Amino acid sequence: MAELPMGKGVSAGKIASNVQKKITRAQEKVLQKLGKADETKDLAFEEGVINFNKQLVEGSKLQKDLRAYLTAVKTMHESSKHLYECLDDMYETDWYGRKEVDSLFEDSDLLWTDFHQKLVDHALISMDTYLGQFPDIKARIAKRDRKLVDYDSARHNYAAVNKGKKKEGIKITKPASLLERAAPGWAQGILSAHNVAQTSLSRSQAEEELERAQKVFEEINIDLQEELPSLWNSRVGFYVNTFQSVAGLEEKFHREMGKINQNLNDTLEKLENQDMSRLVKCISLHCMNSMILYFIICTLCCSDRTQDANHTLSPGGPPAIPKSPSKATWDDDGSQPVCAPAAYTTWDDDGSQPVQGNDNDSTQQAQGWDDDGAQATTESTESVEMPESFLFKVKAMHDYNANDSDELELKAGDVVLVVSYENQDEQDEGWLVGVKESDWIQHKDQGKKGVFPENFTQRM
Repeated sequence: MAELPMGKGVSAGKIASNVQKKITRAQEKVLQKLGKADETKDLAFEEGVINFNKQLVEGSKLQKDLRAYLTAVKTMHESSKHLYECLDDMYETDWYGRKEVDSLFEDSDLLWTDFHQKLVDHALISMDTYLGQFPDIKARIAKRDRKLVDYDSARHNYAAVNKGKKKEGIKITKPASLLERAAPGWAQGILSAHNVAQTSLSRSQAEEELERAQKVFEEINIDLQEELPSLWNSRVGFYVNTFQSVAGLEEKFHREMGKINQNLNDTLEKLENQDMSRLVKCISLHCMNSMILYFIICTLCCSDRTQDANHTLSPGGPPAIPKSPSKATWDDDGSQPVCAPAAYTTWDDDGSQPVQGNDNDSTQQAQGWDDDGAQATTESTESVEMPESFLFKVKAMHDYNANDSDELELKAGDVVLVVSYENQDEQDEGWLVGVKESDWIQHKDQGKKGVFPENFTQRM
């Protein structure tokens, strides 16, 4: 107990009494530690005090961590706010969803504020209230310890007084003090009677002090014996309620924040798609112009190839006559000129009479002569059956002189039908194998196929 200063309402006697109590308690503790005096023990209460201290430590740590959590929430709120403000500054006024973005930023700020406040109301305040009861109980536990020392001291004092009591009928002959020894004979009787009275008074005072100390101790001890177990059992419900509140508030916060983030994401995706639509529109216009140019080039190329085909030599025969728009002929009676369709020069079956072949003939065949002079007919390349394992066509851009028997001799302008290698392991990088289109059309045989460098040709 702290010393009481002199002041209003505090008397010198009260201060002296408190000082005497402190001295008496100190003496009692020393005797108990030295084993000179026994100490009252209550194992159940001591276990309750141990649980109380553990509960106080756990609660204090939880309160500290909860305050740190709230500080982190507030810091996260500020960080999130600054991040959104940065996006808001960069978000141009003519971009899609400008108003929606502003509204989402406001909703996010309000949600953070509400989350923090509800954590304070439902978790932190409850935590403070829970821990608020510990200081009073802790002070009463300390007071109970002091009263227990007072009780033990009074008990020992009473036992000591009773131990010096003389049996009834025995006369006290031993002088009680130097004063009694020095007193004259007639006064010694008076002093002896006084000492007997003082001894009786001391016994009575010791008994009263013991009863008073016992009563004070038992009152506070009984209250604590009931409160400590109840407080210890209450921790489970308090922990459950606290963490349920935090978890529920977090779940609701993240659910609502998830909706805000999803809406923001949808808005940004629409903004991105809008810009992509503009880009695609520009690319589409560019591609359309490119396709138109491509078709024009293809048309010109096809026209040139058709003219080249009209000048192609028939194998083994005379040159073909160039195609003309129309040619005047005579009617069967020789009287009336008419216009006949453009025709290719062909030969009669016996090779003696030239006749005109109609350009509208569905087969469009080019006639020629075999090596033995017999009539030969070769179909146009468009309807020729391709050789087995045909891949694609190439056109020789340069002359190539074969250096080996398995190589193909090329002249600029030759068309080659490229086929796959029979054995892929034999293929060298940069080399192709094929047969000239003219040889294939004439002989339908791959016997004249050979390899040639790919860089001397261009794929058709």
